[in-house]
Amino acid sequence: MTAYTIDLSPILTLNADQFDQLCQANPDIKFERTSIGELVIMSPTGGETGMNNATLIARFVVWNERTNLGKVFDSSTCFRLPNGGDRSPDIAWVERSRWDALTPEQQRKFPPICPDFVLELRSPSDNIKPIQAKMQEYLDSGARLGWLLNPQDQQAEIYRPGQPVEVLPAPAALSGELILPNFVLNVRWLW
Repeated sequence: MTAYTIDLSPILTLNADQFDQLCQANPDIKFERTSIGELVIMSPTGGETGMNNATLIARFVVWNERTNLGKVFDSSTCFRLPNGGDRSPDIAWVERSRWDALTPEQQRKFPPICPDFVLELRSPSDNIKPIQAKMQEYLDSGARLGWLLNPQDQQAEIYRPGQPVEVLPAPAALSGELILPNFVLNVRWLW
């Protein structure tokens, strides 16, 4: 999925309300907003990436239905992050008590919360650097665990607060650690 980033700073600073209005006026376009106010326009995914995303999210949904520990979100969900960005991870998970602490209106709109867990799947057309920056933005906003799956380079990057990024060459499986208890994702098929 190709993303186009537009720096609007020479002419305006796009605040949260303006971003909401832009999204409402253009419902067929997927937008994100970085923590420094850049507008990101996301293109639709191709068939292979869409299929891989669906497989991945199904595994999270099945685990979450068994454990009932939180809420799983797909890539259509835009989270209003504490650092000022509005971001849509490919897969996100929010612990139940944190989700339940939001008002019904906050849950309906762009939830003002950083997911506890985020996953980004690199598409064939994606440049890796912006995705890595996005993963760091999640950590800076409070994410407790993040996975960047990179089929092109056959590796997974694991993001944890206060730790260097761990790069795993073609791992067979990834552990949800303490954040996603008893969750193990088989990713051998992705490489």
